[in-house]
Amino acid sequence: MPFAPVALRVAVAAAGLLLVAAPATAVSAGPPVATGHAVRPVGATETASWSAPLSTQGRYIVDSQGRRFRLKGANWDGAQGSWLGSGSVTDPANHHAGQDSHGIPLGLDRVPLEQLLADFHQLGINTIRLPFSNEMIHSTTPVPDTAVTANPQLRGKTPLEVYDAVVDALSGSGFAVILNNHTNTSRWCCGVDGNERWNSSQSMQAWADDWVFMARRYAGVPRVVGADLYNEVRRDVLDDPNWGMGDDHDWYAAAQFAADRILTEADPRLLIVIEGINWTGIPADGLPHGRPMLTPAGTLSHTLVDAHKLVYSAHFYGYTGPHHSGATGIGETHDPRYQDLSRDDLYSALRDEAFFVEEPGRHYTAPVWVSEFGIGANETNPAARAWFTNITDYFADHDTDFASWPLVGFAGHDDWALLSYDESGHRSGILDSGDWRATAWQHLMSAPGASGPVAPVPTWRMLAVDHGDAVESLRVRATGDWDPGAYKAACPDGLRLIGLGHTSGRGLCTDTTGSGPADLRAAGDGQTVVTDERYVPAGDDWASGYTKFQCPSGSYLIGYSVRGERVSAALCAPALPPLAGAGRTVWFDRSDSRPADASGGDFAYADYKGQCADDEYAAGIAFTARVGSRPGPAALLCRRLA
Repeated sequence: MPFAPVALRVAVAAAGLLLVAAPATAVSAGPPVATGHAVRPVGATETASWSAPLSTQGRYIVDSQGRRFRLKGANWDGAQGSWLGSGSVTDPANHHAGQDSHGIPLGLDRVPLEQLLADFHQLGINTIRLPFSNEMIHSTTPVPDTAVTANPQLRGKTPLEVYDAVVDALSGSGFAVILNNHTNTSRWCCGVDGNERWNSSQSMQAWADDWVFMARRYAGVPRVVGADLYNEVRRDVLDDPNWGMGDDHDWYAAAQFAADRILTEADPRLLIVIEGINWTGIPADGLPHGRPMLTPAGTLSHTLVDAHKLVYSAHFYGYTGPHHSGATGIGETHDPRYQDLSRDDLYSALRDEAFFVEEPGRHYTAPVWVSEFGIGANETNPAARAWFTNITDYFADHDTDFASWPLVGFAGHDDWALLSYDESGHRSGILDSGDWRATAWQHLMSAPGASGPVAPVPTWRMLAVDHGDAVESLRVRATGDWDPGAYKAACPDGLRLIGLGHTSGRGLCTDTTGSGPADLRAAGDGQTVVTDERYVPAGDDWASGYTKFQCPSGSYLIGYSVRGERVSAALCAPALPPLAGAGRTVWFDRSDSRPADASGGDFAYADYKGQCADDEYAAGIAFTARVGSRPGPAALLCRRLA
């Protein structure tokens, strides 16, 4: 969200002036009991042209019928909190833009919910990103009557119960709803404010517990389609978040942990939205600092238990930049802001920081959702206005999924809002002819894009056992711990192992057959854990002098385990179709050995890698424990698919 330059807040905090957030409402000691949630539509239900749940196919999001569903959205904020962190929480002047949200979506004091939904439809949007705070979940204090003046049916309800009503109404009106954990505390984001990380003001366990609670709560609401795990992960006073280091600041691991719990314990229908890292380093000339966004996913991407539920997300505002925090004055550096870049340089930055993820046939391939961007109706800076035109042109030309920030505001307070309402409920904003943003907005909303059925494409996913297990198959998990004490990896159901790194423990999974995607696995949970050479046929020494873990006839590799670098076991599954064809040995202990046109990308960065061809399956792993040799995988047995 805008108006909270991290650099300025870091500088102030580093000087010892960091404000400590006080709770705005009473909170309960533990999470509420998940009781499920019935749908209670408000107003007339719109006829929607899509059906839930949503999933992904390559770079596209698709509905339950496999048809493209482009997220054309906006952020209805408020439930994440609006207090700025100092002064009385009851004084609107101490809230963002003088707007006290009372911890619920903005505008319910001014406009009936049914009218708000009708106005949203006039914008042409189909998706609502609905922020919330962890504090909101636990609040037991009813919102004041003045917070819901225009919606008396909501009087006496807690913030979570108001959130329930909003979710139900949006779903009943045909909108896709993506739940967004925006903040820990109900304090305005996004600087050094106690909300920098998912675990800044709470434990990771509590954070994930809250996500399971929320996903279960709305599992019965048809058009709740996504879980946006956390907003703008960034540096606090002393420490940076990281992507893959395995400590308690590891956003990669935390997102994987929460996603796994949501999909296995709460609601397997949901898209999992993982935003990149918004800021690292101290914003001062001469010191390392910048906005990594999604760049780390290029070498370490997420693999979920459902290979078709991952969506990556990024935010772009004109006043920030690739290495500019957005601060003015204290904490400002001489780095260019996005609005200072030429159109070509802006487009290069967008690709490098986010949109490379949409490249087909990579382990990181996924839809990219720009879940925040925006600008004020009162903006007069020509560079900022040009940036808005340029970025909306990019989104239009690249068929981008997007959500504007914010959707609703108070007239005379937040001119960034698409729709503003005065105290009498009169509407103004981007639907008015006098709003300069309207031309770019209409161009974005009306630009042609992919539609209709999306053809299935092969899926590629990475396995990483850097700091623990990566068993992404639910069928394998159901069989228990198949190699106790080892780090284990298994491809998501429907995919097979096709590549391995020599020392990194990384693997590559796919469902490609060379002519299209296919699930090779036979029905049932049958599998074989191979820890010796019993399945190597006599006279078929395909890796002489090396230990060979080979699958039984008619089976193929879906996983592996390691102890340190040493291969511990191979995991094989029986195939549904007959497996036949000549085999070949692919060595990769001294150099890369991958097909010249190998898909999947660099799944084991800076490591030697071996990979079977698209029309092959991996049937065995060879390694050596000789003194002076590395004990990691050294060769794969690759066989042609029938």
